[in-house]
Amino acid sequence: MATVGGINEVDGRQNSLKIETLARFAVDEHNKKQNSLLQLKKVVNTKQQLVAGPLHHITLEAVDGDKKKVYEAKVWEKPWMNFKELQEFKLIGDAPSGSSA
Repeated sequence: MATVGGINEVDGRQNSLKIETLARFAVDEHNKKQNSLLQLKKVVNTKQQLVAGPLHHITLEAVDGDKKKVYEAKVWEKPWMNFKELQEFKLIGDAPSGSSA
């Protein structure tokens, strides 16, 4: 059971289309704000925090030029208000070599 305010692991198979949509939203918003051209490769991990709506912590791989890098995005959602906002998008590091797309 989820704890309000606590960060909980999310089963990757559960709502995978929704999580991928949120990851794409995060990359698109980052690209608009930073005038960059990142391309989402895959979602690596997802956690969720319950605040006034879910705050999704999404670890993802994206291509920056010719290099795969790992980022963490935080997307806040209030589905009942049709609200979605990128709260944070930060570089964690290079993707492990041999990582498949």
